[in-house]
Amino acid sequence: MRVSTRTRYGIRLMIALASNYNKGSVLLKNVAESENISEKYLSQIVIPLRRAGLITGSRGMHGGYILTRKPSEITVKEIFDTLEGDGFVIDCALEPNSCSRSTTCASIELWNLLSKRINEFLNEITLEDLLKIKKDKELSFIEYVI
Repeated sequence: MRVSTRTRYGIRLMIALASNYNKGSVLLKNVAESENISEKYLSQIVIPLRRAGLITGSRGMHGGYILTRKPSEITVKEIFDTLEGDGFVIDCALEPNSCSRSTTCASIELWNLLSKRINEFLNEITLEDLLKIKKDKELSFIEYVI
């Protein structure tokens, strides 16, 4: 299973917004610079995130993007589902009727179990968890440099 660049960058964007939670909005330009991601690409990623109600944006001098909920209340699964689609590994696991072999196929149970475990795992991790990991990595780097 591969995760698209769109989802990887979207999670990085969401971590950047989480790190600024309750401090005001964040400009895409600033996230693009700090994360080394195209601002144009980020502007495409924010559309589904806004539609899903995970972020909100405003224009103007004090414009930018903010999370709509606390980082502890947003799971990676929500972000993943918004940007990648459902967490099913193969289509027939989601829609058994789409495959004529689904009633006799033994491997569909494997894909269903894998999909279930992936979804459970992604649902257990919040933006707050990822933010803690980021801060720990930054501290480790600072300690290494000093």
